[in-house]
Amino acid sequence: MSPVIACSDDDGREKGISAAVDAVRAGHLVVLPTDTVYGVGADAFDEQAVAALLAAKGRGREMPPPVLVPSPRTIDGLAVDVADYARRLIDRFWPGALTIVVRAQASLMWDLGDTNGTVAVRMPDQPLTLAVLAETGPLAVTSANRHGEPPARTVTEAASQLGPSVTVYLDAGPSGDSEASTIVDCTGDAPVILRHGAIPESEILAVSHDDHDDHDADTDAPAQTGGLPPEVAGAPTRTGGSNGEDTYAPARTGGSHPEDTDAPARTGGLNGEDTDAPARTGGSNGEDAGAPARTGGSNHGSHSDSED
Repeated sequence: MSPVIACSDDDGREKGISAAVDAVRAGHLVVLPTDTVYGVGADAFDEQAVAALLAAKGRGREMPPPVLVPSPRTIDGLAVDVADYARRLIDRFWPGALTIVVRAQASLMWDLGDTNGTVAVRMPDQPLTLAVLAETGPLAVTSANRHGEPPARTVTEAASQLGPSVTVYLDAGPSGDSEASTIVDCTGDAPVILRHGAIPESEILAVSHDDHDDHDADTDAPAQTGGLPPEVAGAPTRTGGSNGEDTYAPARTGGSHPEDTDAPARTGGLNGEDTDAPARTGGSNGEDAGAPARTGGSNHGSHSDSED
């Protein structure tokens, strides 16, 4: 049985963070708490580790996992053409239960699955996991359960489903009763809700349409984050009624726009879970759950993998 590390006190927390960081750097999987449900994660830039994550989950490449980040500023190391309204959403709701789908940096040497050039990104509101992310950099994270099964709200539930496929389990007690994250497609001129979640659509629209709110200048300023590859290191760095896994719908080609948990139900042509591998070029190698409801008719691929 893989070790389960209780992180209820300072000593356990320090031991757990160290063990998780070592496991991620060795290309292994870790289970860690989030502010919604427990997630299972891997180094987002390790193709074999991401493949092992999808295998443990029981999902294919058509359902890529979202990426969890340690800082709002990391978005500029992972994404291009981030809309002003997306930055306002980040300023207002990160860390927290908001996953945004954006266009990925084409030069990043990663393979999350069939993402069609997009990536779902979230900064969780969970101190233990943020401490791990500060050391590892971005992690591909999906809810810690087998595809189609209920999300894990305790480390025991996660271990019963994932077993020895995970190297380290961090136990921070039962997760709360929070809903899965709200997933918002931010690749177009206006936000599109891909999955309804903890943050109501009315709040998303109110913040995104408020052109008078200036986003924090620090959001644009890159900050070095431990363990990030060169291009990401320069710019620091997935519902009501959902079933709690990481998912998002990646943008298809030629067009419109591009979630954090298993197979969400989508309207408007989505087939939905985290998917589609972004195109990479010459370059340096520098994540929620539930059934997202899609509005606005955007034509993305499947991004319904879940972590929260």
